[in-house]
Amino acid sequence: MKIYTRTGDRGQTGLFGGARLDKDDARVEAYGTVDELNATLGVARAEGLSRDVDAALATIQDDLLRLGAELATAPGKEHLLTLARIDGSDATRLETFIDESEGLLPALSNFILPGGSKAAASLHHARTVCRRAERRVISAYRGSSTGAEIVIYLNRLSDLLFVFARRANQEAGESDVQWQGRGR
Repeated sequence: MKIYTRTGDRGQTGLFGGARLDKDDARVEAYGTVDELNATLGVARAEGLSRDVDAALATIQDDLLRLGAELATAPGKEHLLTLARIDGSDATRLETFIDESEGLLPALSNFILPGGSKAAASLHHARTVCRRAERRVISAYRGSSTGAEIVIYLNRLSDLLFVFARRANQEAGESDVQWQGRGR
């Protein structure tokens, strides 16, 4: 199988189910940003995270491939997907990861800035890409109930990535970078 197809050479891409869209369409932007998020999680995982955080991120990367497939499916063709779609149980799993990790961390008393260890900085970067993916999904599905579970999932995921970044700093013996609020 060749990696190139030449079908996108004129600025369009195909959705699963047959429809074609311009590559700058809101839906393509949404699933492209989800793909970028998945790549940033791969970078974070390469930084040597704890075994349980790495395992959680591996599961999340699988979720993101399913989520991206859902976004890349032509409207009305969702029945063709053979993958499990993102649903409330996936967001609940993220909440469990958040609760477990927060129990290991000191309570926040200040705003923190992205940074500290390389792993934490990578996770903060992933968090910001996740927030952008959430905004892109909202734009792609404005006025439609389609995508609601995806938005909830991405919202929880960005919270989890924040907590995982704090945890990565703690595990590396680094302090979170506290915002000094010089403008106050």
